Formats: sequence, C-alpha cells, structure tokens
Amino acid sequence: MTIAPQHPDRPAGWISTGLSWHEGRPRLGAVCGPRVHERVVGAGTEVGWLLGGPRRCTGAWLAGATERTPCPHHAEIDPGGGAVQCPACQSVDRGLALARDQILDDGRTYLLYLAWFGDGLLKVGLTAEQRGDSRLLEQGALAYAFTARGGLPAIRRAELTVAASGLARERFKSRAKTDRWWSHGDVPHRRAVLSDARAQAHGLLRGHALELLADRPVTDHVERFGLAGGAPESYRHVDGLAHGAVLAGTLRAPVGRHLFLDQADGADPLLLDTRLLTGWTLTAVTGRATAGVALAERVRPPEPDTQEALF
Repeated sequence: MTIAPQHPDRPAGWISTGLSWHEGRPRLGAVCGPRVHERVVGAGTEVGWLLGGPRRCTGAWLAGATERTPCPHHAEIDPGGGAVQCPACQSVDRGLALARDQILDDGRTYLLYLAWFGDGLLKVGLTAEQRGDSRLLEQGALAYAFTARGGLPAIRRAELTVAASGLARERFKSRAKTDRWWSHGDVPHRRAVLSDARAQAHGLLRGHALELLADRPVTDHVERFGLAGGAPESYRHVDGLAHGAVLAGTLRAPVGRHLFLDQADGADPLLLDTRLLTGWTLTAVTGRATAGVALAERVRPPEPDTQEALF
C-alpha cells in the first residue's frame, strides 16, 4: 500500500480503479481518501462486492507522475458508460494524449508491436519500452511480437504505415476480441501468423529511422489467460452495473482486463470487463449472490459446416 496526495473531499469507501498489469501480474486497484490499495488476483480468488454510487471519475495520470492524481472535481460519470474519466481529467491524462497524437515526442524509447487476438484480428500498436509487455497483457493479446524499436515519432510513423497497408489495424472492439476466445488455433499457428506478419511489416518499414527487431520471440498468452481450452461453452456477459448491485464469485485467470467469475450456485460464469467496475464504491460482502446486474447470454457458436453440398 502506498500513500497518495490528501483529498479530504473524496467519499468514504474504496473506489475501484479497475484492473491493470505490472511486471506480469494482474492487480485490482482501489482508492479510499489518501490510501491506494492494489490486490494481485488470480485463479481461485474469491470476491464479493457491494457497489455503491454514484459512479465517480478516478482522476488522471499526469505527465511525470508516478501515481494517479485524483479528480479535483469529484465528478460523477455515466454509470453505464465505457469512459472512466470526466472530460476535464480526460483532457490532461497523459495516456489519452499519447493515443490522440497530442504528444509528438517525450524522449522515451518505444516498441512497435503486432498483437494477435484471433484469426482476422491482427493489431499494430506501440508501447513504451519501460512498460515491457504490460500493455499487451492489459489488452488481452493472445499472442504478440515486438517488431521495431525507436523514438516516439519514428514508431508512430511506422504504426501508421503498417495500418495503412492493411496488414493490421490500430484497434478492435472488445466484443470482437472476446468472440475469438472460443477458437484460436494452436501455438504453432499463432507463431506462424505473427512471424509472417512481422516479416511483411519489416518489408514495409525498410528505410524508416528505427531498429527492426527480427529476433525477438513471439510471446503467447493463451495458457496464462486460462484459455487453452477456449472460453466457457456458455457464460453471461456483464452489460451494466448499478448502485446496490452485488458481484460475487470465484475468479478464473484474468484475461486482459476481463474477469470470469464462477458462481456458487453452478450457474453459467459471469464475464466482467473491469472498466465497468471503475468508479464504483466497493464494500466487501460475504455469503451473497450476484444480483442487480444487467447480463447478456453468450454461447459458443456452432462450428461452420465445411462439407461440400451433395447436390
């Protein structure tokens, strides 16, 4: 536990800051006034949370800061929205500024990566070298390959070049990625796809002012995410949370920022995108079942019929 700047106007209780990865370990974070708490989570962890509202902005990461700066406006945010920050905090958040090309150079070294989320879902992106593979883990990349290294301007140009070629895209929606969890081939297939894509990317980037990384290994996360056998045959996706809701269950291995929660009554597990949890005040509860949560059924689609027509 570390001590953050004092903000006496913050409400009592632990406010979730979601799930992030540090040095290869997934951590659920929460803040309570001046206190910051992070808990490493993994398969077998039992959780029980009573959610209290309103849902609040959790602040921003400012340039040069080593900790999140709490929202000075104590702002409420949409209880069902994907945004976890108010507009004011979004405008000063360093990560968002980088994603929006509002930072042209910051003197750091960056890595260009190709990330594989399933057949047809190849993403190109960049991450600061000092972060290692944390960004890839947070995105839930099933496999990835670092492709080039250089300063921010050069790596950003390389990212745009690869995306413009059609080899890979800069982003995919969460639903497209989770739908691929049921069927993702085997390790040799993923390694072959990424090795071939990296070779194509290097062909596109010859002449760019950066270092091409031909010998970096292809890294596979499928076993780490507990998806070697695919996602559960059926599960319930958490579509919305509200004041007074209860989330409870036993966690499976985290997949990016997503958590599967097995239910004590044997019902289909829940899948929670922890970004939906961010901003709610959490109170630990025991012996209570999940309730007050909007859910959507997800079922493994049938295998395509590849048999040729007889007539």
